[in-house]
Amino acid sequence: MLSLTVEQRSWMHRLPVWLKLLLLCLFTLVLWPLADWRLLLASCLPVVLLYASAGRYFAKLGAQRLKPVVYLVAIIFIYQVVTGRIEEGLAICLKIIATVSLANLVTMTSRLDDMMAVIETLAKPFHALGLPPRALGFAMGLVIRFTPLFLQRGTQLNQAWRARSPRRTSPRLLVPLALSAIDDADRVAEALKARGGLQNTKTKETQSDSAPQ
Repeated sequence: MLSLTVEQRSWMHRLPVWLKLLLLCLFTLVLWPLADWRLLLASCLPVVLLYASAGRYFAKLGAQRLKPVVYLVAIIFIYQVVTGRIEEGLAICLKIIATVSLANLVTMTSRLDDMMAVIETLAKPFHALGLPPRALGFAMGLVIRFTPLFLQRGTQLNQAWRARSPRRTSPRLLVPLALSAIDDADRVAEALKARGGLQNTKTKETQSDSAPQ
């Protein structure tokens, strides 16, 4: 699995995770009702400045991790151009770029266990409905961890297809990609079962953290 957190420290690393997630939610709520592409373009500027404020290496790494989003946005924009809705398509693409870029910034400057702790805290009211906060936090952590790996495998399959065939990438590549995701899920489930489940895993982590060095 790939680690999303960048070890190079910046001022954003010192901010509480709950604060960064709250600002991300507020930014998204303010941004998505907008329809003017000029305002949306201006909203991307603060995000760019945040990346730049953490240093050149950080900004370069963040741009590399956003490449799959660029491809997706390009496909959406081409579709909007073909259907004659250029300004609407531009607005949608800018919304996606701004929000995903800011979300990527949060994951790059936050430890995964801290994010899981925030999710568990937010999920506590749902415990009365039968939803274990620990399970929800762990599930969200897996989504964050496996998303870049899933995208990387998709890129590798696409490159392998292009190396062997002059034709365009076939939708049939979704089958091995889905099977690899299922295989990863089985391995995670087996690892959790071997460690006694989520509750036992948490106990072992707590004992390990409290053990004398």
